[in-house]
Amino acid sequence: MRLTEFTLLIEDQFGTARGAALVNDHVLAVLGGRTPAQAIEAGVDPRDVWRALCADFDVPRDQW
Repeated sequence: MRLTEFTLLIEDQFGTARGAALVNDHVLAVLGGRTPAQAIEAGVDPRDVWRALCADFDVPRDQW
């Protein structure tokens, strides 16, 4: 998944402001206790970050 697609999915699911806050502030335990931004910067595939966020926020599986 490209970073632009990740960003669009975040904005569509959580809204622009809340999505930006989640990417920068929400800690994902399954990704080593990093925020989504930190995980992506460390080389984690944005698809894996997206799935981790979806799991944490109970996004319906069909929207992953």
